[in-house]
Amino acid sequence: MTYCKKIAKIEISLREKRINMKIKKIFLGILALISVLTLAACGSSSNENLQEKIVKKGKLVVAISPDYAPFEFKALVDGKDTIVGADVELAQAIADELGVELELSSMSFDNVLSSLQTGKADMAISGLSYTEERAKVYDFSDAYYETENAILVKASDADTYTSVDSLSGLKVAVQKGTIEEGLAKDQLSDSNIVSLTAMGEAINELKSGQVQAVDLEKPVAEGYLSQNSDLALASFALETGEGDAKAVAMPKDSGELVKTVNKVIKKLAKEDKYKQFISDAAQLTGDAVDEDE
Repeated sequence: MTYCKKIAKIEISLREKRINMKIKKIFLGILALISVLTLAACGSSSNENLQEKIVKKGKLVVAISPDYAPFEFKALVDGKDTIVGADVELAQAIADELGVELELSSMSFDNVLSSLQTGKADMAISGLSYTEERAKVYDFSDAYYETENAILVKASDADTYTSVDSLSGLKVAVQKGTIEEGLAKDQLSDSNIVSLTAMGEAINELKSGQVQAVDLEKPVAEGYLSQNSDLALASFALETGEGDAKAVAMPKDSGELVKTVNKVIKKLAKEDKYKQFISDAAQLTGDAVDEDE
């Protein structure tokens, strides 16, 4: 009997160990799940609270590349070098809705979106277009402006460059990182696409004969035309897609901030204000300051 009792005790002990191991595994699994959910919540809540942080600090920092008239550019206002444009007015409207001051953070266009990841800016408003690829990394507002494409050439070449085929084998400048860069590469496949950092640089290349055309947005083209009588709009343009519209970019999972921005955009659209912003900005293009100066 004593031997049997010992065997029974050993079996009970082994069972208890197995049960305890199962309980430990379940407990550890629950802890791991809680950790993952907590980290995910922390990651998203940091941006969900972005609006709250902006309001608390009393300042909205907007990344902008001021070389894209009439959307954003530098002009002399009351004798001062000032960033102006339709996108600046939109940024101000958002800041007003939040009840905070607006701070414009000027940078090259190819750094505008990355500034959201590094925390240098709260949002980016710089003639940006929504794409599925960008949307994987950033939040986007509703569209606030539908774009139109245009091709700028020298006025003396307006009768020469009248179609996509007429630019075959020639150099066409675009601004690096823009939707227009993609359009040009797709639709001007027989041309040599020259991607430049600033639009002002592209215009200078055209005027000096380094490139034969510049692909850009129509309002931007019209802004440069008002300053350069030696340039002209080509009689053709590239086809734009359904998604080629301007939107405000924000860090991923910005939550309430996206809703606030959409509210402002909806209000401006109802009052047809953004088109007025473009019209007002066009009046200042004659006072534009060259970024290269």
